[in-house]
Amino acid sequence: MPAWRPEAASFLFRERRWDAKLESAFDTLIMDTITVEVWLYGPVARYAGEKSQGSFAELHLEFPAGSTVQDLLDRLGLPDEEKGITFINGSLAALPGLDSDRKVVLQDGDRVGISHRKSMWPFQYRFGASQTEEVKETFRQRKDRGVHHAYTKVEEE
Repeated sequence: MPAWRPEAASFLFRERRWDAKLESAFDTLIMDTITVEVWLYGPVARYAGEKSQGSFAELHLEFPAGSTVQDLLDRLGLPDEEKGITFINGSLAALPGLDSDRKVVLQDGDRVGISHRKSMWPFQYRFGASQTEEVKETFRQRKDRGVHHAYTKVEEE
């Protein structure tokens, strides 16, 4: 059972309304830890240790509330040169060379999938895939908006 925090009571009193977003924020205030479901695909599955099934691994990890994807990567010991595509709750969060996921604050119950840098992402899913706000903003800031042909050189910003 999570520990009760005094700021949670004042939060609830102050808001005087209840919806899913407030419930999540309230839960974060009273919870000391969160549990995140992590799926590792391809060669990065070995970072799950004994939980690795060879080509994939499923982990259920606890973190302090407020932890980020970077905290998850640090805990796994996953090097930058191996981290490929990342999905958070089914939304694209990062691609090789586009590490927009590192500062994303994880929530209790989040599902994070990480593939190896050399893993393929089926072409038919590239356009129209759900994206996190962080990856959308990163694409908006890029000169090429994140779209370029594989045989053309990307201009440095």
